[in-house]
Amino acid sequence: MTVPPLVLVVEDNALVRGALHLLLSESGFRVSLAGTVAEALDVCSREVPRLMLLDLTLPDGDGLGAVAALRERGAMPPVTVALTGHDDPDVTARCTSAGCVAVLVKPVPARELVRRVREWVAEPAG
Repeated sequence: MTVPPLVLVVEDNALVRGALHLLLSESGFRVSLAGTVAEALDVCSREVPRLMLLDLTLPDGDGLGAVAALRERGAMPPVTVALTGHDDPDVTARCTSAGCVAVLVKPVPARELVRRVREWVAEPAG
């Protein structure tokens, strides 16, 4: 039996974090949760997730700071997607420059999020 891919949700809002956990776990993913940059670093030190959904505004720093720290530690998930409440081209450019494969503006429709997560974690063909 294949182990489902691990998705790390880094989100400071407990309600949003819980809703994403429920949505993704019911969609067949293993899900780890973090509410801060420090918690995200801790999770990734134990197991590098296949995908990280990363809120940009966290109580202990900018979410993109977590990206830099994870890269320095060699624990960067292969796919990182920024979650933001602001549809701003400057924010999108910062995220792309930091290595995020996409920027999703909250709220993200549930079906769309699950569809995109499945695409991002899919094994490459071949």
